[in-house]
Amino acid sequence: MSNYNIDMKKGNALALISRIREKANRFIVRELENHGIKGIVPSHGDILVILFQEEKCSMKELANRINRTKPTVTVLIEKLMEYGFVEREKSRTDSRVTYVKLTNKGKNLKPVFDDISKKIDALLYGDLNDGEPEIFERLLLQVNSKLDKEI
Repeated sequence: MSNYNIDMKKGNALALISRIREKANRFIVRELENHGIKGIVPSHGDILVILFQEEKCSMKELANRINRTKPTVTVLIEKLMEYGFVEREKSRTDSRVTYVKLTNKGKNLKPVFDDISKKIDALLYGDLNDGEPEIFERLLLQVNSKLDKEI
């Protein structure tokens, strides 16, 4: 693998994954601020990306899809509402269901997210040789799947 330190000790993967995530999150926040968007953090991005793909989504479905509790999603949604990016809508057929959907201001974030996504991909995969991105993702999927079975 390119730029791989052969002397690297085994058992350091979780620490490395944590550092990578922390650095990627800082990069994302910096890029959002460079686009004049303040207050959004990567955990908001998980929700926004789903809403870029779907017209609306229930609070319960959002919680399941981003692997967060419903109370956590409620806090995230309230912050996004405060910034004017999303709005809530009660179901017409089931009063227990609340949907979340993007406002026009929220929809306007999509090109910014697409730009930041391309930059992150370039950072993550840019120095990898042919076939290495697929190997990298396959290994991460294997680890994630194994953890899914244990948790």
